[in-house]
Order: sequence, then structure tokens, then C-alpha cells
Amino acid sequence: MPIYQAPIRDYQFVLGELLDIYQKDNLAGFDEFDPELIDAVLQGVADFTTDIMLPLNGSGDVEGCRLQEGKVITPKGFIDAYQQYVDNGWATLTCDPEFGGQGLPEVVGVFATEMKTATNMAFAMYPGLTHGAYAAIHTHGSDKLKAKYLEKLVSGEWTGTMNLTESHAGTDLALLRTKAVPAGKDSFAITGEKIFISSGDHDLTDNIVHLVLARLPDAPDGVKGISLFAVPKVLVNDDGTLGEANALTAASLEHKMGIHGNSTCVMNFDGALGELVGEPHQGLRAMFTMMNQARLGVGVQGLGVSEIAYQNALAYAKDRIQGRALSGAKQAEQAADSILVHGDVRRMLLSQKAFNEGTRALMGQQALWIDEAERHSDPDLAKAASKLAALFTPIVKGFVTDQGFKACVDAQQVFGGHGYIHEWGMEQFVRDSRIAMIYEGTNGVQALDLVGRKILSDKAQTLQAWSGQVKQLIERNMGNEAMKPYIAGLMDAAGDLEKATGYIAENSAKNPDIIGAASMAYMQIFGITALAWIWARIAEKSLAVLSDGTDEAEFYQNKLSTAQFYMRYWAVQTRSLRKQVQAASEDIVAFDDKAF
Repeated sequence: MPIYQAPIRDYQFVLGELLDIYQKDNLAGFDEFDPELIDAVLQGVADFTTDIMLPLNGSGDVEGCRLQEGKVITPKGFIDAYQQYVDNGWATLTCDPEFGGQGLPEVVGVFATEMKTATNMAFAMYPGLTHGAYAAIHTHGSDKLKAKYLEKLVSGEWTGTMNLTESHAGTDLALLRTKAVPAGKDSFAITGEKIFISSGDHDLTDNIVHLVLARLPDAPDGVKGISLFAVPKVLVNDDGTLGEANALTAASLEHKMGIHGNSTCVMNFDGALGELVGEPHQGLRAMFTMMNQARLGVGVQGLGVSEIAYQNALAYAKDRIQGRALSGAKQAEQAADSILVHGDVRRMLLSQKAFNEGTRALMGQQALWIDEAERHSDPDLAKAASKLAALFTPIVKGFVTDQGFKACVDAQQVFGGHGYIHEWGMEQFVRDSRIAMIYEGTNGVQALDLVGRKILSDKAQTLQAWSGQVKQLIERNMGNEAMKPYIAGLMDAAGDLEKATGYIAENSAKNPDIIGAASMAYMQIFGITALAWIWARIAEKSLAVLSDGTDEAEFYQNKLSTAQFYMRYWAVQTRSLRKQVQAASEDIVAFDDKAF
């Protein structure tokens, strides 16, 4: 079975030092948290995920879910593990105390999610989707709807899903056909078929609250005519008890490449009763609350699985002996050296390490922006944080899952032939992490959203606001000799991002197809630059701590070494990607259809 050690010390560094969350007096509720409390929470999650969730990951993958007499049966051990999850209160961490939540900030919750995803991605999806349903109802639901569902969703007694996709439509929700007809008493009869519904049915809870996109009879065409409905698996009586089964079924289970322990269903709604969430024809607005929450969660999946894959690849590389270092034997007492001495193995492991640690800090920053948007006492600063979180959503979903998957492949490669064998766990990590590049909007769609909506439609105003933070970091360290390697790498990457942005802005006005052709390379430039910004900040903090003196000098020196590797190995890729944007995009657009 694969091993896992929760990166608690890294969480402490990101939360307490890099983001300094314990000094955020202008964020509502943050004064109630201290390092001891947060450390205890994270350690509790670490113990649960390592002891309970991890042992079920491989067995759940082999057994998978099965559909039996119209009901989904989850793998052995999932029911007991989920009950322990609920009993321990892990479902309530970041939810509103008014509905039974603990009110912890998203910047803490994101790391709890990383540990859950690392140890059992399929299992973690059940409560993960529930939190998204909670967020949508909490933000857009009526008081009646909140009273009906939120306490049960917060506690984990009930779970939730999101139902968007239809077989003929895919990403194009304008083609959606599911209908909602008024059925009296503020209820609607929902009829239609949805596919790819994660956690669509299971035996973990007595009820599942499906959030379903559908059209009312008077709905206008296109996405402006979509409404959102809360449709329970089992109808809820006025006193809160469960009543009759609703008219919906899991018609089939998808046979998937990975995440076998999670039930991905085709859902049929045959006049199922539901209630409106938000205003009529404003369903996308409400659903995007859930989707943006999910996109952060999917990005964390890219990180979490990459982290456990790296930990196992590193342990294997230290233990596996094969060949000798090119410079001569390093472990002469053994028949061969460990494969950690080989340059290409070191390259793969260092690439994973630099990505994981940098991305962990970036995820923390993204979550903190979300917290600031919701909790900041200054409305203008809250709005600015909200815009930054929106700008970075395609990065934390698209770029992170792209690179997280590649990191899993590298980790598998370290194992050689053993990486292809199930018992080591590596091939499961590759299969499981692959879906993160597809669902919640494919990464190509994320890249298009980044360029088309977040950059061009915004006239790059939010990008300029973030670039201002990058420039401030550079300017305050220009005279610091020790920071030069990190600042130089950041400046080069930021320069390439600026030039790529300018090229797209200028040329897309003449030929909009340039946007689609250039967007993926652009997203990679942006993501690599964002991590360069993060690593420069990490280096700045580490140098300051070492200058003041510390008993953990090795920890901070390790950060500096990794930051240097990132700048020399990762950050330099922006140059070739920028050339792809500037040159290859025109070739993509101009290529003759008949030549394919």
C-alpha cells in the first residue's frame, strides 16, 4: 500500500509565515483562530485521512461501485469511513456556524481538502460535492430552502450533487433540454436526463440533494433561460423527516478510467419534485457559485494526488538500488547505488517537489483571496480580492491539474516497470488524476475563460492589479543580493507574460480565432509566472528567517534550494511558450481544414 505523510510543517509555513493569517484583524472571524487550534485541526484531519481513508483507496479502486436493483453500492469500508467522517465533524469545518458549521476560513479548509484528496480522491468527492451544494444554497437559496437543507448538508447527514451535463450538450449549456414545470406549493416537476453525475447515487447517506439545471416553460432560449432547482432523492416532509422516494433514478454507472470508488451516474428525472434555488432564469449564476467552489477543489485534487505520488516515488528512489552514479559509486558498501543518484530521477523528483510546494502556497493564496472577498471589513478590498480569485480560478483548476497529472506520470516513471503494476499504487494515481483535467470545465475551456473573459473582457484590469503586486515584490528586493536569482527568474517570466498578453490583445481584435489557438500556451505562461511569484515570496521569507536566526535552518535552506531550481528549470519555460503564443497561434488558425 502507498505511504503518505501529511505535509503539516509546510501548512504551518504557508499559513503562519507566508500568508500570515493570524494577523488578519480586518477579516471577520479570523481573530478566533490561533496556531494551536489550526494545527490541532489539520493534525486531526491528517490522522483520519492516513488511518481511515488511505487504506480504502486501493481496495476501493479494485472493487469500485456497483448498481444493484436501481441502487448504488459503494466499496467495502466506505460506509463506516463516511460515518466516522461525519461523527468527527470534518464535514462542518468551513461552513456557517448558523447551520452547524465551525466557521473556519477557506484558507484552512483547502489544506484539509488536499489531505483528503491525496489519500482517497474518490471518497473525498462525496463530501466535496456536498460542500458545493451547500455553498450554492447558502448563497442563493431562500430562507425556507436553507432551513430545509443546510443543517443536514453541513453535518454530512445528507450529501449533495450538481447536475449540469446532458449527453447532446456537453459544455454547451445553451443546448440544455431538461424541463421544469410548476407543480404547486412552490415546487416544480423536473424531467430530463443528466450524465457524468459524480456521487449521483450511493449508500452513504439516507438522502441526496441534487442541484439540477433545467428550463421553465417561459424560459428564453440559450443560457439566459436556465434555472437551478434543489431536487432531493427522498422528499422531505414539513417537519424535516424523510417521506416518499422522489421520481428520480440512477439509470446506470459510467465505466471509467479512474476514481472507481466514486459513483459517476446517468441520472433520470421523471417528474421529480424540486424547488427553485435563486431567481427564475438565473440558474447559471447560482450554479457558478457551486462550480467555482468545485474548480478550486479540482485544482486541489491535482495537487493532492501529485503530492502522494511524489512521496512514494521519493521513498522508492531512496530504497531501490540499480547501477552506479556516473561520477563513481556513492554507496560502495552496496551492490549498486540507489536510483536517487541518477540525474534524470533527480530531475523528475525535483520537478515534482518544486511544483507541489509552490502550488500548495498558491492554493493557500487563492483560498485567502476567497476569504477576503467574504470577510474583509473594507468593501473595496473585498471586491478586489474577489476579482483576483476569479482571475486565478482557471489557473488553480487548469494549470494545476495539467501539471499535477504530469507530476504523477513522472512519479510513476521513477518506479520503472513497477509503476505500471497496481500494487504499488502509482498507476492508480495517474488514472485518478487524469479526470481533473476534464471535469468542471475542460482545461481548454479554462484557458479560453482565462483569456477571453478574465483578460480581454476585463481589459486586463485585474491582471494589472496582480502585476502591481509582482512589481512591488521585485522593487523591494532589487538591492538584496541574496534575492537576485529569484527576482531575475520572476522578472523574465513576468516579462514573457506581459508580451504574450499584448500579442493576444492586439491580434485577437483582428482575428478572434487567435484567442482559442493561443489560450492553452498562455495559461501555462500565466501559471508558471504565478508560481515564480510564489517562489520569490517564499525565498524572501526564508532569507529573512535565516537572517534572524532559527533552529530550523535546514527547512528554510531547503526552500531556497527548491526556489532556485524552480527559477532555473520551471520559470525558463515561459520563453518558448511565449513564442508559441506569438507564432504558432497564427499557424493553428490558418491551417487548411483539408490538410488534417
